[in-house]
Amino acid sequence: MLTLYVEAQDWRAHLDKTVADVAGLVPVAKGNGYGFGLQLLAAETERLGCETIAVGQLDEVASVTQDFRGDVLVLTPWQPAIDAPLDNDPRLIVTLANRSAVRAVRGESTRVIVELLTSMRRFGLDEEQLAQSLSDIGQVNLAGFALHLPIDDGEVARTEEVSSWLTSLRRHGLSTHTIWVSHLNDADLALLRRRHPETTFRPRIGTRLWLGARNTYRARGTVQAVHPTRRGSRFGYRQRKAHGDGQLIVVSGGTSHGIALAAPRSVRSATARVKAAAIGGLEASGRSLSPFYINGKRRWFAEPPHMQVSMLWLPGDTQVPQVGDELDVDVRMTTATFDRLILQ
Repeated sequence: MLTLYVEAQDWRAHLDKTVADVAGLVPVAKGNGYGFGLQLLAAETERLGCETIAVGQLDEVASVTQDFRGDVLVLTPWQPAIDAPLDNDPRLIVTLANRSAVRAVRGESTRVIVELLTSMRRFGLDEEQLAQSLSDIGQVNLAGFALHLPIDDGEVARTEEVSSWLTSLRRHGLSTHTIWVSHLNDADLALLRRRHPETTFRPRIGTRLWLGARNTYRARGTVQAVHPTRRGSRFGYRQRKAHGDGQLIVVSGGTSHGIALAAPRSVRSATARVKAAAIGGLEASGRSLSPFYINGKRRWFAEPPHMQVSMLWLPGDTQVPQVGDELDVDVRMTTATFDRLILQ
């Protein structure tokens, strides 16, 4: 099994502190639930006393409503040309990000937030589209406006971008009472609250909340088989030859769990580019470090991971784990799926 162990008391202490430190925090529970699962995050949001939880898509709403009794905000914008009609659920808050969506919900009881286009440039109405939508916005059940900001400042600081949009909204006679924001740090929020005391900012936070206390959870894979292997012996799907005497370790955790799945990275520095080139060179030669640790050291994949297990190569002069032992493994929590989760 691939198991996620969570030191529950310490993890929850981190959650409690984060919610206490960030006024108006809206926990984000989307996708794989940051590795913990949507139901657990919903239950924790209920325990934390938050009034709203945010999910990624409409089809995730049902996964949180049994364990959380408050409002559910859907982050991905609803689009009438793609999505099913809204069912006027009183607990639902839907994001709208284009003129046709705003027009489609005029007179409906479903609460909506209207997303405005930022330098992130993913979803949202720009200045011109906002001006063209004023009449329609006046006919929806508006719960505020949303600003999804980049993680790093661009040509304009995030706080300046927010202030600019607030000025624009007021110029058009629109309410700035509630603004839902993403990717603002504590200093950003403090500055904006001093500048705009009449506005309630609702920061939507996922990674910092659920994954911020990295030392409170760990993943481990169970050793399923150990095979002594001689130099030149063939193994695996592609029948590679062992380059020396050693052990093949078969351990729980494969591609279906998210093991060794990688996303493109933002490579900025010269050092990072050198590292990326080195890793690419190793992979081109058929060698790739696994995320599994044996005796405190990351070990090489014997071959690319299988769907539910991985095969590791262990040199012959190394202490050998036994079947049933567990190996520490680094996982990317936003893509990981575990066979079991144990709250300790």
